Amino acid sequence: MATDTEIHAGRSAASEHARTVMDQADRHALTLESILAALRAPRLSDAAARAEAVEIASAALIELRTATDRQRSTLLEPVTGAFSRLRADLRPLVRFGDLDVQFVEPPATGRALPGDIAHSARAIVRTAVLALVDDGAARRVRIQWDCDGRNLLMQLRDDGAGTLDAHDDAVRPIAERVIALEGTLAVASTPGWGSTFDISLPLDPSPRALEAATGSDLTARERDVLRLVATGVGNREIADGLGISLNTVKYHVANLLRKHGARTRAELAGAAGGARRDDPRPPM
Repeated sequence: MATDTEIHAGRSAASEHARTVMDQADRHALTLESILAALRAPRLSDAAARAEAVEIASAALIELRTATDRQRSTLLEPVTGAFSRLRADLRPLVRFGDLDVQFVEPPATGRALPGDIAHSARAIVRTAVLALVDDGAARRVRIQWDCDGRNLLMQLRDDGAGTLDAHDDAVRPIAERVIALEGTLAVASTPGWGSTFDISLPLDPSPRALEAATGSDLTARERDVLRLVATGVGNREIADGLGISLNTVKYHVANLLRKHGARTRAELAGAAGGARRDDPRPPM
């Protein structure tokens, strides 16, 4: 039977969770009420009301994503647990796809992974596997994780055409994620034998101040992309809005992450918002 201390701790955790849920509900309700108020305001034109609603929604979305990233970064996942979740993510491809996915279990003694690193690592592997599926040349891929105490080490090896390199469009989204996490990516290919991805993600990224780049550090196109990133829209919407290709948007986003010293889009959007508040110039 549970002791009085355990019962008290359980009740305290449940109470704290309930307060957190109530706080989130209150914030979301306030955001929705503010949007409705802007849309119904008789003194605003339709265009002005829409702009005000978008601004309110964007600010709320940035706050939510920043809070989610902050929560994720405080959690720890055993490397074996993170790898098991990856297997679960890829199970539909294993069961119903033509790609034979082989998993090499990491050592159970590996260091626990920060939550944001575990989440990003799974996303990187999923992106790589889906790229192989879309390409259609590979029939088998081998996924292996390990941890040396300071880095998460990932390797993906396929039996495809062996023509991939780090500059291919299919590899670029992977490279962007790895660079944003201060990691390294190496791609080795042998024609007719397949390609190997070796990825290293540091578990303790170097501390960096999120100082927004000044306007002079950014090109005109980068400023356009940054403005839209700050509203919370995705790369496809940015590409459509600016009339540029999706790969060009990804290239600009990677440069913006580097120039602002940001690891995620949420951090980049937050830094951009701070820069706008500090900029005395009127908006364009």
